[in-house]
Amino acid sequence: MVSPDLRRALGHVRPHVWRLAPVVVLSLIATGLSLAQPFLTKFLVDRALLGRDMRALVWTVSGFVVMTLLSLLLNVVSGLRYTRVSADILFGMRLEVFRHLQQLPPRYFAATPIGQIASRLNSDIAEIQRVVAEVALSWIGQVVYLVGSVVMLTLLDARLFVVCLLALPPALWALVVYRRRLEGAVSDVRDRSAGVGSYLIEALQGVRTLVAHNAQARSEEEFRKRNTGFVDALMSMRRLTYLSGGLPGVLLATGSAGVFLFGGWRVIQGDISMGTLVAFAAYQVRLLAPVQGLMGLYASVASARVSLRRVHEILDSPIEVVDRVSAAPVETPEGNVELRGVSYRFDRGIVLDAVSFRVAAGECVAIMGTSGVGKSTLADLLVRATDPQEGSVLLDGHDLRDWPLAQVRQLVHTVDTDPFVFHASLEDNLRIAAPAATADALWHALSVAGLADGVRRSPQGLATTLGERGRAMSSGERQRLALARAVLANPRVLVLDEATSSLDPATEAQVLGAMRDWLRSRTTILITHRPNVAAWADRVITIHDARVAEPPPS
Repeated sequence: MVSPDLRRALGHVRPHVWRLAPVVVLSLIATGLSLAQPFLTKFLVDRALLGRDMRALVWTVSGFVVMTLLSLLLNVVSGLRYTRVSADILFGMRLEVFRHLQQLPPRYFAATPIGQIASRLNSDIAEIQRVVAEVALSWIGQVVYLVGSVVMLTLLDARLFVVCLLALPPALWALVVYRRRLEGAVSDVRDRSAGVGSYLIEALQGVRTLVAHNAQARSEEEFRKRNTGFVDALMSMRRLTYLSGGLPGVLLATGSAGVFLFGGWRVIQGDISMGTLVAFAAYQVRLLAPVQGLMGLYASVASARVSLRRVHEILDSPIEVVDRVSAAPVETPEGNVELRGVSYRFDRGIVLDAVSFRVAAGECVAIMGTSGVGKSTLADLLVRATDPQEGSVLLDGHDLRDWPLAQVRQLVHTVDTDPFVFHASLEDNLRIAAPAATADALWHALSVAGLADGVRRSPQGLATTLGERGRAMSSGERQRLALARAVLANPRVLVLDEATSSLDPATEAQVLGAMRDWLRSRTTILITHRPNVAAWADRVITIHDARVAEPPPS
């Protein structure tokens, strides 16, 4: 019976069934040709060689050649088609996980190392795809070949077949015992491998901090410690792999020895012909391949179950923000924002407690407070990266949950203190906000954000590659790039979450001054802890002890 995890994975195969059907047919034909070849050895030995029949020799050898070439051709054609289809299956699985990840709340990524996510998105899904394809296809040919071989062995000599079977029960017992242990070992290797990758990614991202604190040796030791743990787990898995595959093979080989002894004795006694023994031995040698292949499928399924559990941990992570069935777009949004009794808590405690305030369309309001009082959580709530656990966030009098998500993200835009910059050109990074923007629009956005002059002086201009996470730019330039994106996005509500914190006071005043006219045409919420930024707002709302404080505490 197929396990629920495997049935879930096979769901990715079903849309491609008709494309896989020719692969199955061609594989079965190739299996049939392979199944017929050992039987020719009986004629080769008895009729052609012992019978000294040259014509029979030529026809038998020709049959071998033709069957081998046809089998090779069929395997090449089916293999190429399978490669194309399996690549599409793999992409479909990755796309499902990628889509799900994009809908998960920010706290999921705060709690899950990026190396773990990358490992599951790449290695685990590739393993699942490989095994699903094997389970869906390989077992068919192997079962057909196994059944056909059993039939041919029985027809050749039933007594020899009984001797052949004697080694099968202990071989299966050894397989089951070691494969159960192998599943746990595979899981340990995957976790330790992801742990090594996660640490390496984090260390590379923080390499300047490590160097600044002379922590290189300590980081190398930690890296070595994690890698040693991975190698130990890998060696343990390899030992179990060899035992689970080698021991059953050795036991099955003893069956072959018994066949040669008993069959050879019967040839000497004249009970069977030499050709019968040779053909029987040829089938038995080939019989080991489908038996071990089916045993290998057991191991592969055990490995895939580990990967399935790891991937399903992502897919089963709840999506908190979804479109309501009744969500409908609003034709003429104005930009009035209101919070009514909004509460939100993390594991560390309550960050917002019954917070209520209003911001009129076109108004600029500063939200102040010390670090950790929930200001950035407000930004996430306003753009619906997460939803309030109590209360409502309203836009133009409608709960944000009644708006289509796509329209919310179009109307409300957030610029945070550490904006993400992709390893791409400046132009590509800008067009994330507006793919169809004209060149004039790009330069206007750069001008408003105070970046235009610097870009014009750059030899490559808009084609300048910004490096991974924008490392070719200063932190202040990255913030101004994010502001330029906001200008291109042209939202009705703009939330600036410490968006100018990396700028010196003079540059900050210059940028905010250049944006003043543009900001007047939309609702602006300045989240800050700095009075000089709050001074640009029409009024100030202070968050203190998870609540709105009136007046601000001294």
